[in-house]
Amino acid sequence: MFSWRKLGRIFNPADVKGKFWLNEYSQAPATLIFDNYVRVYFSCRSKRDKLGQIVSYSAYVDLDRKNLFNILNIAQEPVLKLGNRGCFDEFGTYPMSVIKKNNEVWVYYAGWTRCESVPFNTAIGVGISRNGGVKFDKLGDGPILSYSPDEPFIISGPKIRNFNDHYYLFYICGRKWLLVNGNPEMLVKIRMAKSTDGLTWVKNNRNLISDKIDKNECQESPDVFYKNRKYHMFFCYWNPTTFRESKSRKIGYAYSDDLINWTRNDFKAGIDVSEEGWDSEMLAYPHVFELDGKIYMLYLGNEVGRYGFGLAELVGELK
Repeated sequence: MFSWRKLGRIFNPADVKGKFWLNEYSQAPATLIFDNYVRVYFSCRSKRDKLGQIVSYSAYVDLDRKNLFNILNIAQEPVLKLGNRGCFDEFGTYPMSVIKKNNEVWVYYAGWTRCESVPFNTAIGVGISRNGGVKFDKLGDGPILSYSPDEPFIISGPKIRNFNDHYYLFYICGRKWLLVNGNPEMLVKIRMAKSTDGLTWVKNNRNLISDKIDKNECQESPDVFYKNRKYHMFFCYWNPTTFRESKSRKIGYAYSDDLINWTRNDFKAGIDVSEEGWDSEMLAYPHVFELDGKIYMLYLGNEVGRYGFGLAELVGELK
């Protein structure tokens, strides 16, 4: 069993004033490490309009590399523009993952659009930054990874990684919409695609993680980290039939030698809810990164990041 020492909440969007687009939530944290600071990208939401609708945006905070609780800077505006009318990302860019590629920073993000019979649908787009990840320009109006006969909707949650000179995109796909107490709830599973250039992708077309609760278990936010000759995946999971009542997202764990076959062992995850406070109901969207000889995890707390994200430090090693 891994041991994570919780260090506390780093960022609470409620502390930010004067940004209509950053009203609440700081979801899906993803890091980009610089010499003197660590940039943490996240997704946030605007205030609801007269019809009760919201829009998702993506932003960042810069943390002092010597003291990650010291916030040096907050994005002045969203890092990605919303899509044009009718585009897949017209109403939101959430979540996102970044990677350095030569002198550029590439972002992979889920764009979402509103639907009628279900709340939304999503696909994955890509953008490029040539100013250090402050602003990203999209490659076009359409996604690079979208629906297919085997993955009919909800292509989302991208996590981009480079292993052995190949790009791997871990993501989630919708398998079906469930009707729970009269409300549509998505059923999503973790999948993977592979690429040599980061643009043309070959899907693996299989679920990576076995079910624990039942066949309707949802899994998302697959964060893969390589250490000690093993690929470690931290993800979150929940039961969609009781989610609205229990608020019970948890962090799971699996490992692999080849990125294709994964062995699940949630007991080893080593992190759970606190007895009280901002992360006492759930943990979600884990992101593991290494910095100056230490391994950290960023994660969301109650209401899937409505009150910010926190930091935990690994005690020992990932083996």
